Amino acid sequence: MTGADGFRALFGAPPQLEIRSPGRVNLIGEHTDYNDGFVLPAALSLGTTVLARGRDDGILRTHAARAGATDAVPLADLQAASGPDWTRYVRGVAQILLAEGVPLRGADLLVDGDLPLGSGLSSSASLEIGLVVALTELAGAELDRRTMATLGRRVENEIVGVQCGIMDQLAVACGEASHALLVDCRSLSVEPVRVPEDARLLVLDSAAPRALASSAYNRRRAECESALARLRAADPALRALRDVTPELLKQESSRMDPVELRRVRHVVSENWRVLGAARALGVGNLIRTGTLMRLSHESLRDDYEVSSPQLDELVRIACDEPFVAGARLTGAGFGGCVVALAWAHDADAACARIVERYRARTGLPGRGWVCSPADGARVVSRNSA
Repeated sequence: MTGADGFRALFGAPPQLEIRSPGRVNLIGEHTDYNDGFVLPAALSLGTTVLARGRDDGILRTHAARAGATDAVPLADLQAASGPDWTRYVRGVAQILLAEGVPLRGADLLVDGDLPLGSGLSSSASLEIGLVVALTELAGAELDRRTMATLGRRVENEIVGVQCGIMDQLAVACGEASHALLVDCRSLSVEPVRVPEDARLLVLDSAAPRALASSAYNRRRAECESALARLRAADPALRALRDVTPELLKQESSRMDPVELRRVRHVVSENWRVLGAARALGVGNLIRTGTLMRLSHESLRDDYEVSSPQLDELVRIACDEPFVAGARLTGAGFGGCVVALAWAHDADAACARIVERYRARTGLPGRGWVCSPADGARVVSRNSA
């Protein structure tokens, strides 16, 4: 059951709020966020819809339409870390908000959406921020966008067990239509970067599943932390890998094992590529932006080792298109999606050709969407009934 009619059928009354929370695609800047680096994501029109109505009995009742499941739990006894995976996000958001002193009331929630799940488009962050908006609106509380993002990340880190950075939540909370966001993950500053009108983002799903909570993601983060500890022996002032210069990396490379060296080399070079891509995109230079995206994919494939044969094939097919400037894996990797930067006049046809060729070569049911950057999570309708 979906929409307002589905909400009424489930809960016996119409929703008071409808919230739309976008997914995000990252143009460039992967695995830099938890190293205090730079990223360049954009919010998507694909996203999560949360319909909400307040309750006076302190019960948080949620129906997840795509899972076909309902969860009901008292706010006084959330036990967020227990239960099916999807309930951890719902209960976790409520638990973190309560811990921060937000006076939540009970709620009926219907969660649905058109964002592909488990494909590297931040479906979890989209859900988290959508729930933050819904529950704080029902409580009459106001939170700024950066605080929302920080709380969403805490759900991932403390409840779900994924030691992610803050990029996904910031992109979902702070998205701006027609713009990518240059995010400094140390200061949490967000600078809109206009995406040219003649450009489109192709979001290409490899149909190769991924699991952010798997050991591979957390292992990459641990490798970065280990490398940083070794480099601090040479420069104790280093706060994160973001502070490592190419010169320091070259001079002190012998302090690290070969795996650590590759991880640091990716982070250092990726930060440089993000800043260059933001400058190029801002002046409408799609060719330069696309070149940097290709270099980013090569680094993620070879130095960070988070690509896959399917992702590599999808990038190759996309980059063979004459009106695609560049492509790369997006998200943490290990499967999921590719993002390509294309000229608008051929974007729909290019997307269809890429998907057709990918299916023919791999036998996988890949999909594609032609997108432009969207606004961040917001209330799209209110009903006082």
